[in-house]
Amino acid sequence: MVLKAFFPTCCASAESGLLVGRWVPEQSSAVVLAVAHFPFIPIQVKELLAQVQQASQVGVAVLGTWCHRPQEPEENLGHFLEGLGAIFSHEPWLQLCREKGGKSWSCKATRRQGPAAPGVPCEDQVMLIFYDQRQVLLSQLHPPTVPPDHQAGDATAGAGGLAAVFDTVARSEALFCRDRFDEGPVRLSHWQSDGVEASILVELVKQASGPICLLVACLLSLVSAIGACRLWQLWPLPFLRSKLSTCEQLRHRLEHLMLVFSNQKAQSPAQLMRKANTLVSVLLDVALGVALLSWLHSSNRIGQLADALVPVADHVAEELQSLLQWLMGAPAGLKMNRALDQVLGRFFLYHIHLWIRYIHLMSPFIEHILWHVGLSACLGLTVALSILSDIVALLTFHIYCFYVYGARLYCLKICGLSSLWRLFRGKKWNVLRQRVDSCSYDLDQLFIGTLLFTMLVFLLPTTALYYLLRLLVVTVQGLIHLLVDLINSLPLYSLGLRLCRPYRLAAGVKLRILEPEAGRPLRVLMQINPLPYSRVVHTYRLPSCGCHPKHSWGSLCRKLFFGELIYPWRQKGDKQD
Repeated sequence: MVLKAFFPTCCASAESGLLVGRWVPEQSSAVVLAVAHFPFIPIQVKELLAQVQQASQVGVAVLGTWCHRPQEPEENLGHFLEGLGAIFSHEPWLQLCREKGGKSWSCKATRRQGPAAPGVPCEDQVMLIFYDQRQVLLSQLHPPTVPPDHQAGDATAGAGGLAAVFDTVARSEALFCRDRFDEGPVRLSHWQSDGVEASILVELVKQASGPICLLVACLLSLVSAIGACRLWQLWPLPFLRSKLSTCEQLRHRLEHLMLVFSNQKAQSPAQLMRKANTLVSVLLDVALGVALLSWLHSSNRIGQLADALVPVADHVAEELQSLLQWLMGAPAGLKMNRALDQVLGRFFLYHIHLWIRYIHLMSPFIEHILWHVGLSACLGLTVALSILSDIVALLTFHIYCFYVYGARLYCLKICGLSSLWRLFRGKKWNVLRQRVDSCSYDLDQLFIGTLLFTMLVFLLPTTALYYLLRLLVVTVQGLIHLLVDLINSLPLYSLGLRLCRPYRLAAGVKLRILEPEAGRPLRVLMQINPLPYSRVVHTYRLPSCGCHPKHSWGSLCRKLFFGELIYPWRQKGDKQD
């Protein structure tokens, strides 16, 4: 039988003593956590282990002895260490020794009663695995993703063995509070042997975080109570609140702040990581918003933007009018249906005229609107971008009207063409059974269908030109929403942790054999494999704001082709793609 002994690299130079750790019978593994040095009283060691076991709920015990011989071997010490097995009874009993020079290691695992001959001691083969105790303690192990075409048995078993090692080290923090300079009865060597790591700034932040979180949580509760007032339920306030991106983004940020400043302690590493990601996202959002606010209010840029907005709107209107005049003629040499082309062109030109009058009526208030929009950037860049998206939706309402009219006409023609195409193939749509059935048509029906099909085919390009004007606005709003979603949902803290301290997010381990020697136990170095960046984003991605519809490229192209309306806000019946 081969036993696996996990030994911390920080204890390789420790003085001789006892191996303190946990035995995992399911994996036939011994996880060494610390070395207890001489001199000690056995009853005091047992009391210490009982206290650690009560605090951490980990079955900590004396696994064996550790002998470090920096000089010539001492036979008396070896006999003394072998005799400790009678005081601290454990099956199996490990005897780990590092010889002179530090290159030769010996390890034995003895059992008092062998399985073949009861009462006769036996020895098991031992594989010595070195691990970095600090990295294993601070890391979080993520189970591997098993492809569907592979069986999960081996992967689950391997992940379970690693999880037992990581969980043992993580839950044994009570043991690491003591170091070799401790004046207690037992001196220990582990990753904090030279003194427990501490920081005055960290301790001050911990002491001040409680009252600050309590105060901010009370303020957020007050804001939430004001938002839930019945006054906001009067029509049309609920309708506007559900359609405007700004209201949804403010509600989303309020939930983030309530999560960050909650007094409830995170129950799992995943919840702690979510809180950290949310805090970093909010801080980055506010920092970018303050930077935008300082840029807008320096050198009177808001006044410059207000002065330039009306001329830009006039220029856009002139370009749209010239585009419509071009479409009403023979665009790119194409011969359009002149009657339908003139009707649609004049109808859309009238909308542009109304839009220009609307912009000129709003021109005295534009600077005040931009000033308040810039001031809202102190709440975060995403709030300013959401306001910008709403302003773009309002300022391009005439283009949206073009789109709705063109989409309805385009959809009508597409449906007509699809029905007439079934007529040519001798089929029809059965409304009752919701399927396509065969049908026989007479000559008059085929003649009328051919005339209608020809008319719709030649009228379709004219309608499609006006219908596709909406694509530019959809692209601009899509880019704004994409940037808002990126700031809201990107796990920046997890990505920074993966970049600066890759071992904190562990996907698994890799083993490297260290200078195999004949007659010596196999020595292996365990190193942590960091989690890939793509899996970090997939695992710790935050929920995004649901103020606008989300379409895949396939569904977006399908809706554009069949003339289905693409709303600038999410409808109640929309499904996520």
